[in-house]
Amino acid sequence: MESLEELSEEEAPKETKTSSSLPRKLTVKEILATKTQNYFAQTKKTKKTLMQVAFTIGLGSIWRFPYLCHRNGGGNFILMYFFMLLLFGIPLLYMEMIMGHWLRMDNIRVWKQLVPWLGGIGYASILVCILISLYNSIIITWSISYLGNSFDNSLPWNQCPLVKTINVTGEEAKSRGRHQVRWFLNACVPPDLSCLQTVSHQYFWYHTTLSASGHIEEGVESLVVHLTLGIFAAWCLLFLTMITGLKTPMPMLIFTVFLPYILLFCFLIRGLFLEGATASLRHMVTTEFSSWASLDLWRQAGGHVLYSLGLGMGITISFSSYKVGEDNYIQVASLVALVNLVTSLLATSIIFIVLGFWTSTSGHSCVEKSILKLKNLIKRGMLPQDAKPPEDMLYLTTLDYLDWISKLPQYLQYQVIHFSPSCSIKMQKEKFMEGPGLAFVAFSQVISLFPGASFWAILFFLALVIMGLSTSIQILEGIVSPLQNSISTFRRYPKLLSVLICLGGFLGSLIFTSHAGSYIMSLFDDYLIPLTLVIIVTFQNVALACIYGARRVREEIFSDLGRLLWSFFIVLWCYVTLPGLLALTTIYVMQLYQMVPPYYIAWNSSMSQEVKQPYLQSTLGWVTFLSILTLLPIPVHPLYHWWYLQDHIASDPLEKLQSKKMPSVPPKPLQWPKQHLGKSQEKNSESSSKQLSLLLDRGLNLNLPPWQCSLPLSRSSQSSSWLSLPVITSLTSSFSRRSVSLPISRQVSPASVAVDNSELHTETKEEKQDENSVQ
Repeated sequence: MESLEELSEEEAPKETKTSSSLPRKLTVKEILATKTQNYFAQTKKTKKTLMQVAFTIGLGSIWRFPYLCHRNGGGNFILMYFFMLLLFGIPLLYMEMIMGHWLRMDNIRVWKQLVPWLGGIGYASILVCILISLYNSIIITWSISYLGNSFDNSLPWNQCPLVKTINVTGEEAKSRGRHQVRWFLNACVPPDLSCLQTVSHQYFWYHTTLSASGHIEEGVESLVVHLTLGIFAAWCLLFLTMITGLKTPMPMLIFTVFLPYILLFCFLIRGLFLEGATASLRHMVTTEFSSWASLDLWRQAGGHVLYSLGLGMGITISFSSYKVGEDNYIQVASLVALVNLVTSLLATSIIFIVLGFWTSTSGHSCVEKSILKLKNLIKRGMLPQDAKPPEDMLYLTTLDYLDWISKLPQYLQYQVIHFSPSCSIKMQKEKFMEGPGLAFVAFSQVISLFPGASFWAILFFLALVIMGLSTSIQILEGIVSPLQNSISTFRRYPKLLSVLICLGGFLGSLIFTSHAGSYIMSLFDDYLIPLTLVIIVTFQNVALACIYGARRVREEIFSDLGRLLWSFFIVLWCYVTLPGLLALTTIYVMQLYQMVPPYYIAWNSSMSQEVKQPYLQSTLGWVTFLSILTLLPIPVHPLYHWWYLQDHIASDPLEKLQSKKMPSVPPKPLQWPKQHLGKSQEKNSESSSKQLSLLLDRGLNLNLPPWQCSLPLSRSSQSSSWLSLPVITSLTSSFSRRSVSLPISRQVSPASVAVDNSELHTETKEEKQDENSVQ
């Protein structure tokens, strides 16, 4: 992102030179120079688009969308997501893109300039990004854990693991003898038969990777060692990247974007030959319109639209604020949404195929595979004859097979369990796994089907680590850059903020490495983050479309950028996205505080299956506390400035002295122009606004109606009835003593135009002229 800033500063003078040299005949050198400039400009635009695409197709498309789709019935969620992507996702994404391109400011300054009393929206987005970066780091840690296990010659998730406390080498076996080794095995912990009741990949996920507890309140105080080391490594990588300012070269960016697609297409082709693939894909596209009455379906689909496109985080505004050519943001927003949808559907198809494979190979068919494999191992001499199952075992139930294994000597139980195929003896249904680890478990199953599975595992999980790190880096840059622009201390010491964020992020994300960390992460991912994003995007929509005025934005963008926004998007911002966001916020609050508490997916180790556990009220109280803490800058920002201005006014003795001398004469109503202010009219409007501010500073009792103090400066602003509210007028007038960084036509009201304090000490002649001109 730093490279984009540097490149954007070099473009403007070069374009003016080429445009000024068009009337005369160009030389060969000038033609080559022009082509080179155009090539580099196009490369910068392509790189910017690829960075936006890489951010949106990150973990949200490959990890989050599939398990949400599976939990909500497949085709129902896909159709709902597509519907909300068209009506909400693309218009809101286009809104953030055009705002950043129009104002050329970061997320914090954009809202301070448009609607000063809602300037806290940018700070709320910063806090949301911090929360997202916390639980994104644990997803990177899971990928690092799988990547480390991928270097084994035999992938550890393909078979049920042996007991790790048993470590008998060949020399120990010779010294102890056969009978002593059997005694040593029998003296250890009894073998875990629960691995046979599910697929080994799911067992590896919950027992080896997570060491998951039974519920969210258990095991929070104890950390898993390898996850703690992994999350430390992830934050170290993020810290080094931010400190050194590593720039992603174009080939690396292309490799990062297109490598996941190559792997996903390979997995899809291999998965189509699995048993049950056709039935699972048919189930994926099956839609039952009766399920659309479920509020939970609307909640999760709408929340994922905002999360997957990065809406409300402020990162899209920062991307679009760099001066890298002129982009057609309607096409860019549509392209990003389309790529996001295609990636999500591709990953979901693979996972549904794997789920169908697990379902079709579970139960009695798994028993047949297990018995056949045991007989082959006995023929090859790898197992003794004592491990041979009875001849009538195929005619018995699956529970009888488990009983037969439990009656074997323990040293044979370990071997039978370890050599059993990766299938579930217990008959499984299609929804036997709904937790957030579905993507890791399903992809590890597909990888194990390839020859040279270790190579494919290393390649895939390395791609996941790179995608997670690139997404987190962009989120952290969206935190650091606006704060450095807003706070002078961080601007003087640029590395200090990176140190604080990475150190605090590591300490804050340690809770996700506990035995209940995956359940806490689900709480963040399912309720906390989507709720805050929906509220922040709602405030953004209200600020732009209602308070500032959508038509006013349209006309001012046309006057500044020379392009006219589609009126279709104006209608969507005012009459579709805003009511939809308000309804979505209501649904989230209702679902969070309903009579029946929401649930999360937990692991029952004794039954070897996932179960639904309700959240306790104390746990939901943390969601409420963190949501309020995240959204607190929105109401605190105007209160802080109001308090600061009141204190500033009370501490100005000259103002008090002048207010005593000046009589309270009611002036005549001010007549503001109804047309757009041209260059010749801006001086008159500035002088008139300064006169009004001078009278307000001197303490005049202006007995004007509130709507006459906030008359619009243009036709477009006249259409927004929000601008004439007395509350907004009083709030915006309280910011009039602050600095101005927008022209008059971009202020919410004339009363919000700033006046320098030096104007209070002008000559007496000019003061009398000002009073006469107003009266």
